[in-house]
Amino acid sequence: MNAVTSLPVMAPATAEIFLAIVGALLLMFGVFRGSGGMRAPGWLAVLALLVAGILVVAKSGTQEAFFGLFITDAFARFAKVLILLGSAFALILSFGYFDRERGGRFEYPVLIVFSTLGMMMMVSANDLIALYMGLEMQSLALYVIASIRRDTLRSTEAGLKYFVLGALSSGMLLYGCSLVYGFAGTTSFTGLAEVFQKADGPSVGLVVGLVFLISGLAFKISAVPFHMWTPDVYEGAPTPVTALFAVAPKVAALALFVRVTAGPFGDLLSSWQQILVFVSIASMALGAFAAMVQTNIKRLMAYSSIGHMGYALVGVAAGNEAGVTGVMIYLATYIFMNVGTFAIILAMRRDGRLVESLSDLSGLSKTHPMLAFALMVFMFSMAGIPPLAGFFGKWYVFMAAVNAGLFGLAVIGVLASVVGAFYYLRIVKIMYFDDATQPLDGAVAGDLRAVVFGSAVVTVLFLLFLSPVYEQARQAAVSLLGA
Repeated sequence: MNAVTSLPVMAPATAEIFLAIVGALLLMFGVFRGSGGMRAPGWLAVLALLVAGILVVAKSGTQEAFFGLFITDAFARFAKVLILLGSAFALILSFGYFDRERGGRFEYPVLIVFSTLGMMMMVSANDLIALYMGLEMQSLALYVIASIRRDTLRSTEAGLKYFVLGALSSGMLLYGCSLVYGFAGTTSFTGLAEVFQKADGPSVGLVVGLVFLISGLAFKISAVPFHMWTPDVYEGAPTPVTALFAVAPKVAALALFVRVTAGPFGDLLSSWQQILVFVSIASMALGAFAAMVQTNIKRLMAYSSIGHMGYALVGVAAGNEAGVTGVMIYLATYIFMNVGTFAIILAMRRDGRLVESLSDLSGLSKTHPMLAFALMVFMFSMAGIPPLAGFFGKWYVFMAAVNAGLFGLAVIGVLASVVGAFYYLRIVKIMYFDDATQPLDGAVAGDLRAVVFGSAVVTVLFLLFLSPVYEQARQAAVSLLGA
């Protein structure tokens, strides 16, 4: 086991405390500044997220704070860096959108800061109570962000659906936590691990509580059968908000999923592994087949994200060091593929209006050759075609499943990837072989071009970064599993 320095002080939570202070200051800045758009507070929020990332990376070792409720280790640091990157990218993508739509409000970056704070608390949770507090802090801010455009029916509907179903999932998770506490006698992750190590086998009530707990977490990553909110919220929410939903909250929820299952419930592998195998297969299958019939690119990306969460759960279901390592590598590749794709979706304008239909991509290779090439790169990467980044994410989670003896799960994952390649290649076909009936606008904002270019470079050249990323992911797995 790693040596843990028990610190009842707040030093291990420096980054979180910093973001909380920045969020409060930005709120006051916006109020006293009055109407003036969101670019100034937005860029300040981006800067704060980058500074928080530096504070996260500056830490080392494993430390506990707030009397064991909060833990920072290599696993938390890896996940937090991805969360902060995802939030910063999503915030940058929103500037041009809200400028054109004239809907920019200073509350938007403030809400993103507070939701990011909740995500960081989630991945550092070392207690069921701390887990729930972080989860709700993230969710409450995201409910508002989903319906930030109150004058738009689709945005309001998306926020309402997300709120109602999110409240249901939170209730399920809290009920599961209460059952676990009732049968184990503690909410501490360390205490739970000790109880399960000594017990001959889990009681029925404890297994039921674990099922409810997993169900609540499965909703947050939009895994089947708790995926029903995803397509409607992705389509209805403003596109920058959809970009945020697709990256940072998914990373946070999946990292929390890994911490809960591999940490305190690690000794109950036989009890939760079967559940995750089913959820993983169902998510991969639904994501692959449902996306085939979509005509709206945001809905297609919603089903794509469901499928990707299924692939990531393959590594979680493996329940070993290789599985956790694979999940972290998968999340690292997932962020850049999705951020780049949504940047291109935001660049899809005709006569100054956003368009979201797949048919609107017709002839993109002739009118916007660089955008078309970048989108082709992202689609090939999501399909898992080597040597792009997405291939390595799938490779590591599938190999972890094979090493754990889950051969059927690995085979089904490969077959689902083949099926999923159909709708990714369909987008490439539309861009390169269909004639444009009405081309998209020629001008693309500089911030969008920068995000697309940066994401494409990382996706194409990920092989060059694979060794250090793998080493950091392996250290994250070792710190979590105590190997």
